Amino acid sequence: MTSTLQLDNVHTNIGRYHILHGVDLHVPPGKVTMLLGRNGAGKTTTLRTVMGLWRCASGQITLDSRRIDTLTTPAIASLGVGYVPENMAVFSDLTIKENLILAARSGPLDDDRLQWIFGFFPALRKFWLSRAGSLSGGQKQMLAIARAIVEPRKLLLIDEPTKGLAPAIVLALVDCLREIRRQGVTTLLVEQNVFVAKEIGDAVAVMDNGKIVHHGQMAELVSDRPLQERLLGLSFEVHT
Repeated sequence: MTSTLQLDNVHTNIGRYHILHGVDLHVPPGKVTMLLGRNGAGKTTTLRTVMGLWRCASGQITLDSRRIDTLTTPAIASLGVGYVPENMAVFSDLTIKENLILAARSGPLDDDRLQWIFGFFPALRKFWLSRAGSLSGGQKQMLAIARAIVEPRKLLLIDEPTKGLAPAIVLALVDCLREIRRQGVTTLLVEQNVFVAKEIGDAVAVMDNGKIVHHGQMAELVSDRPLQERLLGLSFEVHT
């Protein structure tokens, strides 16, 4: 199986807590892989471990067959990995423009790419010179996504981007992620919104108690209600 990102028997400890218990995960190139699971299953820890924010205690993480679990977070980012954390983590005292300048690692902002981003998130153009701390929650999430895609990326790690967002913003985000997929970018997406998972997911991995307990095609999980209830404790049909 060809993978852009691969985790092999990854264990992660946070303090005295053993969070990831041997995660095996394959993220295929150019696809959106949904990482699903109940709260506390280890999804956020998985993304943070890939990004080098938390170190794996054992196991191996590779990006295009290159081992990255020994690298620093800036070094991982320099390989073309964009990360959108659950808490957005925008620089509140900086403007939208300044936030994006910091995220553009290779040089000045590309105007054509900015216009492309503004097409999905016009509020960013409107408040271009406003401090990020003055934005609404939805606008901050738009900025967090924009920072991750302000330059072309090889891999995107996105943690619950639609949490608490208004439906119109969710739809704009879905359109943006579809376009990113059409461009061939590989995405690993943690998401609780069933609509989003069904709309953009190609592959799916389900976590429970720090392990991957299911891996397959999103369409198969969508069509199998007993499997949804067994793995996730819910029915997609009911929660759509």
